[in-house]
Parts: sequence; C-alpha cells; structure tokens
Amino acid sequence: MESLQNRFLISMPQLLSEEFSKSVVLMCHHDDGGAIGIIINKATSHYIGEIFSEMDIITTIDTYAKQPVLNGGPLSQELGLVIHNGRESRWKSSLKVDNGLCLTSSKEILADMAAGSGPERALVTFGYASWAPGQLESEIRENSWLTAPVDHEILFSTPFQDRWHRSAAILGIDINQISGQFGHA
Repeated sequence: MESLQNRFLISMPQLLSEEFSKSVVLMCHHDDGGAIGIIINKATSHYIGEIFSEMDIITTIDTYAKQPVLNGGPLSQELGLVIHNGRESRWKSSLKVDNGLCLTSSKEILADMAAGSGPERALVTFGYASWAPGQLESEIRENSWLTAPVDHEILFSTPFQDRWHRSAAILGIDINQISGQFGHA
C-alpha cells in the first residue's frame, strides 16, 4: 500500500469504537513499520490558555488562549503535541508531515505561540493514535476508513463538529448517506 502520510483517515459510520467513531485522523507517519496519526475533530474540555498557565508561559497575545485542546488519540494522553504550518527545523522534536505541515512536541513552540511569534496556524492535542505494521491496512480493507487528501482549511479553519462531514465531501461523499450496516451479498 502507498504511504498514507499527509492524508486524512475518515472513519466509516460502522466504526463504533469510542475513540474513533466519527473521527478524522491526520496521518503524520506511515510506512512498513506502522502508522501514527492525530485525531483532529474531537475537542477536550481544556483550552490552550490553561496549558500556558500550567506551564508558567507568559501570554502576550490571546490568539490561542481560548482554542480547545484536541483529543489526538488514545495513546499517551499526557503528551502534548502541536500540529502547525511552520518549518520543522525551527522547533526541536518536529516531524515533517509535508512541505507545509509539521507535528511538534517542543515546549518552545508553546512559548512562541503565547508570545505571538509561533506558527501562523496551529492545533494542540493531548495524545495520538498508532497502528502496528499491517494493522491500518487491514482496517482499510475491512472498510473501517476512507482516505482523502489533507485540506488545510478543514484542518485549521473548519469547526471541529463539521470536519468529519467536510473531509468526506472532499471525495464527493455525503457521509450521512452511507449506511452503518454492512454485510455480504
């Protein structure tokens, strides 16, 4: 299978697991060794401003302070990650997703965001999702996921509750018209 890095995974209606039901996942890494992604449409009850406060980061602008922190996935929920449109070399611990998109776990990016010198666009998440070698490919064959190209407007500008529908619409699909029932003919 071709790499799914820099693609959206869109859960099918029949995927009912609590973590992934009606989810959109930004695939940050995918190769023969497995896959890593961040759920981009499930907000937590926390806000980025709370993180700034807990980490004693002085805020000079409130651009991000009232933005919800996302539940990025079921693994390492204590790990904060930032998806952003900046250069990966600017902050330590960055993974290049594509030419204009990075995933960073650096505390320095949060300080820069609070000071107004961070990336133009960013999402903060707690946790991530991962798949063992061959696991994601198997789930796709079982019709648990659709894949679509990443759309930065959906990623950074679309309200969280609309991202599942909008991501499927990239493929010309009204996800509400797909049955959650499946079987064999």
